[in-house]
Amino acid sequence: MNFLKQCISKCLIIALAAAVVLPQTAFGALDKNKYPHGETDLSYSGSTCGSPAMIAYEKGFFDEEGVKVTLVSGVSFEAQRTALATGKLAVVNGDFQFFPAIYNGIDVKLISGLHEGCIKLLVLKSSPIKSLKDLKGRKLRIAVDEIGGTPMSVASVVLGEQGINPQDTNAVVWKPYPSDQIMTAAEKGEVDIIAAWDPRATEAEQSGKYRTLIDIGKDAPFAGKYCCFLFASGKVVKNNPDKVAAILRAYDKATKWIGEHPDEAAQILVSKKYVPTDNVKLVATLLKSYHYNNLHGSHNAQSQEKTQQAKNDAIFFAKEMIKTGYLPTTLDAAKFIDGIYVDIFAVESAFNAKKK
Repeated sequence: MNFLKQCISKCLIIALAAAVVLPQTAFGALDKNKYPHGETDLSYSGSTCGSPAMIAYEKGFFDEEGVKVTLVSGVSFEAQRTALATGKLAVVNGDFQFFPAIYNGIDVKLISGLHEGCIKLLVLKSSPIKSLKDLKGRKLRIAVDEIGGTPMSVASVVLGEQGINPQDTNAVVWKPYPSDQIMTAAEKGEVDIIAAWDPRATEAEQSGKYRTLIDIGKDAPFAGKYCCFLFASGKVVKNNPDKVAAILRAYDKATKWIGEHPDEAAQILVSKKYVPTDNVKLVATLLKSYHYNNLHGSHNAQSQEKTQQAKNDAIFFAKEMIKTGYLPTTLDAAKFIDGIYVDIFAVESAFNAKKK
């Protein structure tokens, strides 16, 4: 776990040393009547999986819930972890790559599941790698958008399922590239496999140049499971749970709306340039495949079914992180997830009751 420990140590150093992780926002005088829960930055990427944040912003759901949100792009995973730990960010769309950092002391809570599938592992059609069975016995150069990010975590699970240690530098070389350069790296022969987000991953697949090794929206062991979750700052959960609850309500409104209006959502994402494509039909198809309309919560509570699925899927991925060495073998995955999962609406209710 030396590689992981280096990543965590670096994150902790940044958390202690950095006065500002994200760009400062200039809100001006805040209308306390309109925004009783204050203000926050919310990071987003150019992937379709980040759609709920953009739709909640564009449809005014954050405003409806009394939170002034400023969207901030280009925030790395490491910076997100740091910002959550310090309370600079209240909520982040992430996945099981947060689990090792949480285990190692970052004060971050799991508050909800978000959606299914959004990442693919691909190889060029000329590659000698025809299927997952061909991975073992090779030194694999894998392109990812950043070290420690979601595509790397997904690829690590895939490698672990094939009996390959993703931290064995004799077997795997992780090569980070800007998202818009990953395909070029493969076509130049610099890497063997690309692990990429939608919509770029699906555009590459549809170009006819690539073979898909795994689509986490369709293939085991990911199919039917949340790939993305919502995480909250433990500091904000403790001191201002109503802000976190308000943000989650806005997310729930957004996921419900996307599920009911995927074509309109796609048009918004493309027209506002939130995603790196002008293919509205493709974006709509991807949104439909993420099953946003399944198990959404009500205005004041997560459905019990959604809560249980989120916890079950989180436990599954915690076990995968144990198998691949990112979490210790002695860890009880179920107890770990129970310890970090927070019913934020229950916490909000108890917090507000104490104030009366």
